[in-house]
Amino acid sequence: MTFAPSPATTRVAAVDCGTNSLRLLVADVAADGTLTEVERRTTIVRLGQGVDRTGELAADALERTFAVTREYAQVVEASGASRTRFVATSATRDARNREVFFGGIRDAIGVEAEVISGDEEARLSFRGATGVVGATHPGPYLVVDLGGGSTELVLGVTAPEGAVSMDVGSVRLTERHFRSDPPTREEVEAARADVHAALDAAAALVPWGRTTTLVGLAGTVTSVTAYLLGLTAYDRDRVDGAELPVDDVIAGCERLLAMTRAERLALGFLQPGRADVIGAGALVWSEVLRRVRDDVAAEGGTLAHALTSEHDILDGIALSIA
Repeated sequence: MTFAPSPATTRVAAVDCGTNSLRLLVADVAADGTLTEVERRTTIVRLGQGVDRTGELAADALERTFAVTREYAQVVEASGASRTRFVATSATRDARNREVFFGGIRDAIGVEAEVISGDEEARLSFRGATGVVGATHPGPYLVVDLGGGSTELVLGVTAPEGAVSMDVGSVRLTERHFRSDPPTREEVEAARADVHAALDAAAALVPWGRTTTLVGLAGTVTSVTAYLLGLTAYDRDRVDGAELPVDDVIAGCERLLAMTRAERLALGFLQPGRADVIGAGALVWSEVLRRVRDDVAAEGGTLAHALTSEHDILDGIALSIA
């Protein structure tokens, strides 16, 4: 595989290591901040396996992550990228044995992994998402980055004005509450209570009642969107920019939550490493949508639609190093 960098741009490589997936973006960034994608990859590695319970990164999860990082390193080298940034988020923030992770990543790709705060994660996601949707949709924007270990919410127009990272995500809630397939009503209500408590605390930091455009990011949101679009195989071009009625999204989330793992896999567009956690992720997404919709209405506005974006923290990381 070979790539040809443009002399008028800076070619960069961004790696986002989350709780559930490891993602790579190679992009050309022009002087005016325009980003042109060269290569984008996502691999489920489940780095956060058991972290919520044990406080440590599991040995097999680390090895999965290192193996994929070595694959990504080959892509980065072939691309001719002049700068690489490797960012790690929720699972690594919570782990006591982070130094093992740091050493393995350094050996695999030759750069230091950065464990960023939830606030920085929110800012990078906001920059990546609004750099695209800002040209077609009005602000204020509420960007919701729903990951495996945490969910970031950030509100702003041209820059973040309020941001929060909540310790609720698809993997964390699945491991904490879901033992049955599908989850029982008691398990669902326990998980829902966690999300409500997180949203209650977050509301003091992010005035999302001012939201005009709500933008959802990351695997749960894109998967729910693929489901509502009726896709049988994942189609990034159709998912990116999809604008769906909030009430339809909430109803779709409830249906996904009630399915068995086998029923979710039969839909065709889900990776096996996402099918077991998408129910919990859908629960988080539906509760965020309900809360924001109701708070916007309480302030005299209307939030009728949710926008899905494939441009997220990866784009923000790439822009941050160009």
